[in-house]
Amino acid sequence: MANAVLKTIAALEAELPAGRVVRDAESLAARRHDYWGLQAVLDRGPTPALPPAAVVRPRSTDEVVCILRQADHDGTALVPWGLGSGVCGGVLPGRDALVLDLGEMNAIVSVDDESLIARVEPGVRGSDLEADLQGRGLTLGHFPQSIAVSSVGGWVATRASGQLSTRYGNIENMVIGLEVVLAGGRVLRCGTTPRSATGPDLKQIFLGSEGTLGVITGIELALWPRPDWNKGFAMRLPSWEAGLEVTRELLQGGYRPAVLRLYDPIEAQRNFAPWFPEPAHLLLVLSEGRENMRQSLELEIEAALAACLAHGGTNLGREPLDHWMGRRNHVPSWDDLLAAGLVVDTIEVSATWRNVRALHERATAAMGEVPGMLQASGHTSHAYSSGVNIYFTFVGQATDPVEQERIYRAAWAATMEATLACGASIAHHHGIGRVRREWLPRELGATGIETLRALKATLDPRGILNPGCLV
Repeated sequence: MANAVLKTIAALEAELPAGRVVRDAESLAARRHDYWGLQAVLDRGPTPALPPAAVVRPRSTDEVVCILRQADHDGTALVPWGLGSGVCGGVLPGRDALVLDLGEMNAIVSVDDESLIARVEPGVRGSDLEADLQGRGLTLGHFPQSIAVSSVGGWVATRASGQLSTRYGNIENMVIGLEVVLAGGRVLRCGTTPRSATGPDLKQIFLGSEGTLGVITGIELALWPRPDWNKGFAMRLPSWEAGLEVTRELLQGGYRPAVLRLYDPIEAQRNFAPWFPEPAHLLLVLSEGRENMRQSLELEIEAALAACLAHGGTNLGREPLDHWMGRRNHVPSWDDLLAAGLVVDTIEVSATWRNVRALHERATAAMGEVPGMLQASGHTSHAYSSGVNIYFTFVGQATDPVEQERIYRAAWAATMEATLACGASIAHHHGIGRVRREWLPRELGATGIETLRALKATLDPRGILNPGCLV
């Protein structure tokens, strides 16, 4: 272990209240990495991830300032930690780094029910925040699959999306203000109103920065009244193109259903087997809002039904939609899948309407050519007037960790190459971490990467914040 990190640990143990610096084996082992599928594979082989030197658990912005000032002085790496639910390798500290665990900063500081703004600390669990808001007759409208195991700070740091984003927007549409501690202990506060024109929006620098530019210590979020009415259906469609056209027509027609998800035949059969004994495409549609909006929401559902029927759809009623709503956050663990000899992951990308058809065809074909691949499929889950995301899923088969790693890396490479070849974006909402890092320069270009590096050099000149991630 390097002398710098030992010096930092000793200094923080002296400066911070007792119990803030944690070094027991269980705590260190639990924060070796995030929920990255590849690291789960590597942990089964001869080179598992090493634990950090220590975990530091601040309870206030002032304590974060103290930690960052000391770490910057000593040149010690700090890796911010929310709840560890990231899936792209954004957390991989190693033995010469400290994990900055923000889980103790988990207060819902205030809720302004007139302006509909909540101020929260970064370690608030997503499901706890939503439960509190629901009790007040409100909602954030942000429902990632990881809502019960992810933090609000993590949502901001990875530029997250929720399952109802087509109606409520993504996290960047919800963040009104941020408090961020920069390397060296400087505190930046940006944004307190719905919008301002005071130069570039500094909040956007930290949305998606994955802990590399600063540590988020406070977040202000725009809220919605809690919906008390909804209506939806599931539709069997004759083709992927038909489903895309329905989705495009609705979004470009000004409609914003909360759920608008299109599954290709492999995904439909895997997730909705009782309704799909034979391969076919599936579209789920759900509109929701307040009872006083019912008339306009009914029109939205009628428009969606008409578009589906015009493209050859068969109405399956609401039952498949309710099936998804009830099971949407249930996923098997990496360990269970790997123990069964299955190498599985999802890869979310985004594309314009003009290139999304070619992207689905090209990426699934490329993944399908990987030796050991059993299935390669996709579904859409976040739609815009200009385009849509695709969530690709691959399932490979191998029991040997070396073979499992080969399949995993090859599937990701195939998808990234296909995405770039189609002029699409390599990430929609999970971030870059380490899994996408080598392809980022090709999307951003040399000038884009230079700009990111210039930001890093200005905000974190010693490079102590989450080194190795993003850039």
